[in-house]
Amino acid sequence: MAAMLRFLLLSVALFLAGCAGTSYQQDPPKIILDGVHSAAGQTGAPRFRIDLRVQNPNAEPLDIAGISYEVLVQDVELLSGVTSDVPVIQGYSEELVTVEAGLNALQLIRFFTRLGSGEQTLDRLEYTFRAKVDFRGFVPTQRIEETGVIGAPGTASAR
Repeated sequence: MAAMLRFLLLSVALFLAGCAGTSYQQDPPKIILDGVHSAAGQTGAPRFRIDLRVQNPNAEPLDIAGISYEVLVQDVELLSGVTSDVPVIQGYSEELVTVEAGLNALQLIRFFTRLGSGEQTLDRLEYTFRAKVDFRGFVPTQRIEETGVIGAPGTASAR
């Protein structure tokens, strides 16, 4: 009985040591906001197509289960959406993924109210693009953020 218990404890210890040694280290994908275009909406509410360039800096393919994303202008969330229609991104490659986003009408009113009150002007607008990327398998969820400034023509820059 004692030999059986020792064997069972040794088996569990070896199993746990094997699991601890298989930690998966992966660089996060780079998601670049490549473009925003108006799209025809079925509900009458404004819809936009957002082009995301997804880059995989790893040797292993990225099997993305879904992406949730939002675009803020002057800290006001104007666009948001989710998608599960993402192709597998092969190792050391990139794909252009086009997703749809809806305009948050109440936030748009808030944004224009700030413009009308003089709190902000259109000559320098800060934007933030945030994305949460969920993967299939044992890869942990990753969050990505890109910020920049939209200004007069020729002055847009990313940070």
